[in-house]
Amino acid sequence: MNADGQIAGLKNGIAAGGKPDPRAEGLVASYERAGYRRLFPAMLQPAEPFLDLSGEDIRRRMFLTTAPSGEEFCLRPDLTIPVSLDYLQSGQAGRAQGYCYLGPVFRHRAGTSGEVMQAGIESFGRSDTTAADAEMLALGLEAVTQYGLTKPDVQIGDVALFSAMVAALDVAPAWKRRLIKDFNRKSNLAQDLNRLVLGGSNERPEYQGVLAALAGSDPKGAHALVTDLLSIAGISAVGGRSVGEIADRFLEQATLGASAKLPREMRAVIEKFLAIAGEPDEAAAALRALAAEAKLDLGGALDLFESRIGFLAARGIDVGALRFATAFSRGFDYYSGFLFEITDPSRTGDPLVAGGRYDALLSRLGSTQPIPAVGFSVWVERLAIYGSAS
Repeated sequence: MNADGQIAGLKNGIAAGGKPDPRAEGLVASYERAGYRRLFPAMLQPAEPFLDLSGEDIRRRMFLTTAPSGEEFCLRPDLTIPVSLDYLQSGQAGRAQGYCYLGPVFRHRAGTSGEVMQAGIESFGRSDTTAADAEMLALGLEAVTQYGLTKPDVQIGDVALFSAMVAALDVAPAWKRRLIKDFNRKSNLAQDLNRLVLGGSNERPEYQGVLAALAGSDPKGAHALVTDLLSIAGISAVGGRSVGEIADRFLEQATLGASAKLPREMRAVIEKFLAIAGEPDEAAAALRALAAEAKLDLGGALDLFESRIGFLAARGIDVGALRFATAFSRGFDYYSGFLFEITDPSRTGDPLVAGGRYDALLSRLGSTQPIPAVGFSVWVERLAIYGSAS
């Protein structure tokens, strides 16, 4: 069989002839030997966590369905949230636990199947966060090597650095949340900076008067008023969001529309920050110089960044070959720290392995305590190309 025929047969992790791809099973078996317990999360999942936490790119490609009760469900578009939910319900929540998986995820894809096989790891509760980050990248690199790709491109980033920079800005908390949320959407981020430099919103929507009246009012009273108005209008939910959540978003718009001003020189600092890229050690030096020049407190985030570089080097990874960029993002709203993508420089650039740190996700899924978390997914269908063509 030629390479194209083998690639078609390996779709979704199934080898030609309908048998499971032994390399995918072997990959997950290696994770189990490394101490990661294999999980089999349900394919049908509550839609709300994905609608709220995944990011716009995932939300618009989900397969949604509605139960007779009105509750929305979806075919899982990724496995991080399902594995996280299973961990929280396992009785092990808060303890250091690692899990691995192999199974399909479902996303609308034009002109091809919406079912894609993924393998991966999710690691919860480890206090040695930078060492855990380095382990994820090392295991991700082992995955592509196992499939025959020996010289991949590796892009890394760190959302925590951007969050630390935003935390140092003298703007309203709602604007800080907005900037961090829009880090994944660069055109939105540019619009945010324009609005801040100009001083609030230039837009005059029909409800601007309502927003102006609510800005600065008692938060609880304003929330109750908006919730009541939505209920009177017969609105119960929109796109998986409850009335309370819709009210929260509306009130945030009131805060964002209020007077806010970012000095132009501070915008220049942000743009200089987002332009830093290159080898990790050189980038760290450039970030420390910028922080000192602009009097930004990036010390804690930079210390963790440099600690991670050390752990990567200790694992035998050529740090000088990694490509770091402060502006690098992955389109998922739940990432909060280290990010990486492993790609083949000779092909499309679609990630073969991708992941990162998402420390806030477990709390947003219902945990009563903060739980560190990091993981990655392996695109089995894309990796199936390697070795099958030889």
